Amino acid sequence: MTTAPSGPTPALTASLRVWPWVLTALLVVGTAAANHAVGSPSPAILGVLLATAAMLPTVLPGFGSRWGVPVGALLLTAGAFTGAYFACGYADGPIFLALPAVTFVVAISTPVAQWIRWAVPALVFVALGLAARYAWWEQDAGHQHFWQAVGAVAIVAATGAIATAARSRMDAHAERVGRAASEERLRMAQDLHDGVGHGLAVIAMQAGVALHVLDRDPAAARESLEAIRTTSKEALDALRSELATIAGEPAPRRPTAGVEAIPALVERVRSAGLAVEVIGEPGDLSPDTGAAAYGVVQEALTNVLRHSGASAAQVRWERRADRVVLAVTDDGRGGAVQDDGMGIGGMRSRVEGIGGTFRAGPGARGFEVLAEMPR
Repeated sequence: MTTAPSGPTPALTASLRVWPWVLTALLVVGTAAANHAVGSPSPAILGVLLATAAMLPTVLPGFGSRWGVPVGALLLTAGAFTGAYFACGYADGPIFLALPAVTFVVAISTPVAQWIRWAVPALVFVALGLAARYAWWEQDAGHQHFWQAVGAVAIVAATGAIATAARSRMDAHAERVGRAASEERLRMAQDLHDGVGHGLAVIAMQAGVALHVLDRDPAAARESLEAIRTTSKEALDALRSELATIAGEPAPRRPTAGVEAIPALVERVRSAGLAVEVIGEPGDLSPDTGAAAYGVVQEALTNVLRHSGASAAQVRWERRADRVVLAVTDDGRGGAVQDDGMGIGGMRSRVEGIGGTFRAGPGARGFEVLAEMPR
């Protein structure tokens, strides 16, 4: 199965492009105001530049890849500039948001092990910067720098965890979308196989009958040609409907055939020259069971026409308390199943999908398809 690529969704990607700029603007204004209020020992403009550089990976998330820098290394850059900011003696303020913001941007698009590997040394830089500010400028009271470092670790860990959880949800959503798309493609392929394949098998048999009786029984040849016309129209309608769906065009969905359509199906196969005997009645079945039963009869009889070389087939129903047993047998060559393919595989998936059991293989004579389904 082909899975959709992981990573931020388009809506989240647009959000990631907007909020970092807003946060960076607040960081610049807040840093300038904080250092102006306390009178930092270093030039205020340098503090603003260091704070801006720490936030740079959030507003330009692609610049690292353009220069061949690992995405996780952006965390190290943010941690280094944040640590340098504190080491220069600048005041507390919005700078504490820089590393968590970069962590979120990195963690939302990279595996856990990768961003943690870079987040640890980044936090070390921040802790060293806080320690240097305490040792060089004596701006912190007591162990304030220690608890600030602990708080930075906690905020970065929380931000990374939130981003990782969001990434996991996006990956799960992408996988569900990919699985649904694959299942829809398989359904369309199965419908094409069942409808068009059956129609072509009947057309081939009818054409053979028409050629065989063309000279000595024109009326019978005419009947075969009319059957070919009807069957080909049904097959073309099915093909157009599925192709329109694949192309994304609106197409009316054909009603799902059930047990009520099986008699017409049997008559169509009989008209192709195969003697088909029906024994028993299915009784009242749920729509899902009826659709599965129709699919089994259609594919089994199609296989008889195409592969078995049989002259006769039998469709047998057996009703039980809460189950119905459907058996389709023929007097052809039989033989073991080498590959389920879409035919037998499709019948099996239909039956097992409604809680039934399915078996296909050599019978007492010829080949046998046996399906037991809930009524």
